[in-house]
Amino acid sequence: MRELIFKRLLDLLSVLLGVSVLVFLMIRLIPGDAAQVMLGVSGDASEVQVQQLREKLGLNDPLPSQYLRWLGNMAQGDFGVSIWTGKPVMEDIAQRIGVTAELTFVSLLLALLVSIPAGALMAYFRGSVSDGLMRLITITGVTMPAFWLGALLIFGWAIWFPNWQTLGSIPPLAEDPWAHLQRMFLPTLTCALPVIASLARIMRSAMIDALGQDYIRTARAKGLGEWTVTFKHALRNSLIPYVTALGIMTGYLFSGAIVVEQVYAIPGLGRLMLGAIADRNYPLIQTSILVVTTAFVLINAITDLLYRVIDRRTGAGA
Repeated sequence: MRELIFKRLLDLLSVLLGVSVLVFLMIRLIPGDAAQVMLGVSGDASEVQVQQLREKLGLNDPLPSQYLRWLGNMAQGDFGVSIWTGKPVMEDIAQRIGVTAELTFVSLLLALLVSIPAGALMAYFRGSVSDGLMRLITITGVTMPAFWLGALLIFGWAIWFPNWQTLGSIPPLAEDPWAHLQRMFLPTLTCALPVIASLARIMRSAMIDALGQDYIRTARAKGLGEWTVTFKHALRNSLIPYVTALGIMTGYLFSGAIVVEQVYAIPGLGRLMLGAIADRNYPLIQTSILVVTTAFVLINAITDLLYRVIDRRTGAGA
């Protein structure tokens, strides 16, 4: 297990290094003068101000020098200063990431609570009318874009519950729990529904495959009921492919929250990143993407460890 953890840490460092190169190059290859965009495209900024900003940010240096300087600063814990606030970018990110993390975690929890029993029930009633109806619903959920689903929920909720707050500021949970939960309900539902649909279909397929194995036939031959065979014996082995997909879906949730935050005007990390991209806030963009990438890789590393806990046959060094 220690070797596996060490290997995953090396993978994390290599992925982050590769992402840092891609992010650095992609941002700087966007057409236009970044310093001019930062100062405003209206033309009010003088050429002297533009050149001063370019010197301050080191944009006149060759790209390799800019990248190595940025990498060296990060190694020392200096992620740069936001062009907007003049504060370290990690402070801006820390102020926003809590909302995004809450949205991701609660959506994931909801997906877990619904998708496992839904997929197992679809496998138990496979071939029936209820199974066909649930499969149709899950296909719709998988193919439905988050921005369209969010807009649909906002419109429908405004009709059914006109006093329900769907947009606006989010009060802290400690100050006003009901208003906080009310504000986060629809965004959480928007994030969770496509993931529930995907995971339920994966659980159904895994359960049907497990129910065809020899040990299930043996359990049936011993006189065990179909309910016990399905939900006690087949369910555990069905979790192996489910957990594998869960890691990918968790990363999808974290990145998909960016779109959902924009739809519901949530002041989270996603809106912060979109604004930084529009204004060419280089330090903030680069650090935000690295934070998201780190979270994605860590989630998949944890998923890999859970995979080995569920299936003891998997070698630790695989």
